[in-house]
Amino acid sequence: MLRAYPGDQSELRPHPRARTARELAWSFPVEMSLAGAALRGNLDLSGGFPPAPATLDEVIAAFEGSRQETLDLLRGSSDGQLGGTVHFFTGPKQMGDVPVVSFLWFLLHDQIHHRGQLSVYLRMSGAKVPSIYGPSADEPWF
Repeated sequence: MLRAYPGDQSELRPHPRARTARELAWSFPVEMSLAGAALRGNLDLSGGFPPAPATLDEVIAAFEGSRQETLDLLRGSSDGQLGGTVHFFTGPKQMGDVPVVSFLWFLLHDQIHHRGQLSVYLRMSGAKVPSIYGPSADEPWF
């Protein structure tokens, strides 16, 4: 999905309150890094999230690096690590202890949501939408 997005359209902002495509894409490496921090036992949200890099290529490179690191950490995780907890949102403006495995599921579902958003941006940019959940109008399966 990230590689399908045209770099020259990375500043597309479909609404004044919406993020740019580049900023939206940045959520993927940020969430991979959050997953990695949770698996290492050092998740700290007090500093906020880092700003998006200047280019979509930098976002993609950050995602590819954080993705592989996170997958390696996940493959090497023990049941004890996955059964631990992280301090995360439990409701609006409420924080509490959340099982690491639940936090990872939250991140996965949030990335699915953002991938769907980015597919709309892809269509708006004039790019072809790849088959991400099944066939798309641009990549039919039959």
